[in-house]
Amino acid sequence: MPIDTRLTRLLGISYPIVQAGMSWASSCAALPAAVSNAGGLGVIAAGPMRLPDLTETIREVKALTDKPFAVNMPLYRKGAEEVLDLLVAERVPVIIASQGSPKAHLARFKDYGATWLHVVAFVEHAIKASAVGVDGLVVVGSEAGGHPPANEVSTLVNVRRVLQEVSIPVVAGGGVADGFGIAALLALGADAVQLGTRFMLSEEANLHPAYKQRVLEAEIDETVLVGRKLPVRSLRNAFTERVANAEREGLPERDPAAYEALLASASLKQASFDGDIGNGKVEAGQSAGLVRELLPASAIMHSLIEELEQALARLRAMQS
Repeated sequence: MPIDTRLTRLLGISYPIVQAGMSWASSCAALPAAVSNAGGLGVIAAGPMRLPDLTETIREVKALTDKPFAVNMPLYRKGAEEVLDLLVAERVPVIIASQGSPKAHLARFKDYGATWLHVVAFVEHAIKASAVGVDGLVVVGSEAGGHPPANEVSTLVNVRRVLQEVSIPVVAGGGVADGFGIAALLALGADAVQLGTRFMLSEEANLHPAYKQRVLEAEIDETVLVGRKLPVRSLRNAFTERVANAEREGLPERDPAAYEALLASASLKQASFDGDIGNGKVEAGQSAGLVRELLPASAIMHSLIEELEQALARLRAMQS
């Protein structure tokens, strides 16, 4: 049965499940379309995509599903204005934006009826985004892959703190890979839950097989935060060891430029596209240690929904 929350009503989806926008992994049509067709919100990751490729992918998703879908858009990326123009022209139904202020962009998306969700990692950013009129928030905690909050506050605490300050719908993300985790965050007060690593380990995710295999083999304690100003959660490898050694030796304080060059010496593309899992950034959340199967996205959705129903039934049984 569909599950009714403020977010499912707002977006017109059946289940409070959002597939995270993951550069390379969901910079494609197959994964977002499969998630949307199964009743969740599929998300195209626009971050690393060229405009012609993004246009083609949006149109392909529209051909594959008549359900709502989203495009994740980091507002700091090069050529952001051109990408936003494209999203308006294509009438993308849901925008999930991050790493920048939404204020200057909201009006033209609202004009054609789009929903704008804004990704935040700090309560002060949540308050500001809510004040300028976004429709909802995606709040991530330290367990998340990609760019979690630098203060390392957990999802449970971060989401609950934001919910004390805002009244708009909140999608919670970080540390969740199954329906039981979804139930936990819904019980906390979230209106939906975003999962990245679980969908990264889908057949449709646009990642090198070596990347997927490395994440499948990971335990819950094998990720580390790399960098200080804008940390990235990645699996430990030769690159993260070089950064850790540099930090132990005081390089960030002694030679900030050299430290930044070291961080820039590896990329997500290097691992996800080229398969260099030793020297690239193998971004993944702590929940990697909860996943041991590579499945079609539709099967993942089925499993998440089944587990969520089991968890909700267990909670209901406690009342009697």
